[in-house]
Amino acid sequence: VLIGDPITTCLSPSVYDIICNLGFQLRENCDINSIVTQNGEVCWKTITDCVSYTESDQGLDYWGSVRLLGPVCEAVHSHFLSLTKGQFEIRYAPWFQWTSFPELFPEIFDALESLQSPAISLSLMKLTSCLERALGDVFLLIGKECPFLLRDLLASEELAQVFGQSVMNVLKVFVGSPCGLNLRNILWHGFASPEEVPPKYCSMMMLLTAGLGQLLKSYLQKTKLTLAHRSFITPTNLEDLIVFPDVTYEVLSVLEEAMTKSAFILKIMLPYWEVALVKFKSHRFADCAILLLTQLETGLRNVFATLNRCPQRLLTAESTALYTTFDEILAKHLNDGKINQLPLFLGEPAMEFLWDFLNHQEGPRIRDHLSHGEINLHEFSKETTNQLLAFSVVLLLRFVDEGLLSVFKEKASVELLISLAEGYSSRCHPVFQLKKQV
Repeated sequence: VLIGDPITTCLSPSVYDIICNLGFQLRENCDINSIVTQNGEVCWKTITDCVSYTESDQGLDYWGSVRLLGPVCEAVHSHFLSLTKGQFEIRYAPWFQWTSFPELFPEIFDALESLQSPAISLSLMKLTSCLERALGDVFLLIGKECPFLLRDLLASEELAQVFGQSVMNVLKVFVGSPCGLNLRNILWHGFASPEEVPPKYCSMMMLLTAGLGQLLKSYLQKTKLTLAHRSFITPTNLEDLIVFPDVTYEVLSVLEEAMTKSAFILKIMLPYWEVALVKFKSHRFADCAILLLTQLETGLRNVFATLNRCPQRLLTAESTALYTTFDEILAKHLNDGKINQLPLFLGEPAMEFLWDFLNHQEGPRIRDHLSHGEINLHEFSKETTNQLLAFSVVLLLRFVDEGLLSVFKEKASVELLISLAEGYSSRCHPVFQLKKQV
């Protein structure tokens, strides 16, 4: 199915421009001491002064803001790269304690030092989900119902009350609007290739998180309130979903070869798959799952756009239109009411597997929970990642040529995975849940 010109980006032109070019236009140097003091205190005024507003209605001028914030991000990035890990921890570790996952930040520091772009993208994904969870906890100091979407959370009166509106506007430029950098969504929905995410934005998000911790501390001292963290969620019905056996070294070696030969994987995204495998082998199961989930979405979006003859749906939409995400990709109908060709092509077992893992209310909905920071990454189960990995192998093999497929199928472990996948039926559909109760 997937034969066409090699895809060089999944970002539409204006989104590519704002992320990859705009923050690099101003070449002036920004003094780090005007952004953060020697003992790690963030000078918010320097940062909020870079946010520009449209003349008419006090709306944010996202393009102007990204342009002006570019040199600030550059300075922050150089600053972090100049520190040893010890210096970083002494200066900044206390300010990450307000999140429910402070140990994430030294890991992000390591990723920045490694200069490996897939690791930096993964770090940003984990950072945005951790930040969203922490901001939700802060929201609940004052508010009742925490908004489900980060965008709505950042626009809330409650957070503006705690941190100030100008600070919230900075966050909106980075993660809170499709008109801005929108880092969370372009990464979590698998649009940005590793090379497209400027590392300086990861550094900046880390500094902003520390700065928020400082503002929160003074707010809590002033109001005598205490921040409580909501407990992590344990995904439901996972034991029902374990259908594939443990992925063996043989299967991993098939996957390593299939990755480079399968039309399912866009060449620009291959580094994510490679890192996902490294993470699996080093028992970092949540990291592996995060990368697999985003890349399954990228690959399936490509198949969706090809089968339904709507190539424009492969790209990030402009801020005025909808992104094509798992919800549309797995739906029975397209927005215009036509039949979605993807389910017919993938077949019922594969569709049911995806629905079970991602969409059914009764299911574990792991992508949702991971991306909103609701799962403890350290306790993420090997079994879950194993299922995703096995499913990915079977899916990739549907997009390799016949000759190679028959070679792979000679391996008993591969043959078994394929037959298990072909026999899959929903475990989370309400009908199955009813049967289980009987």
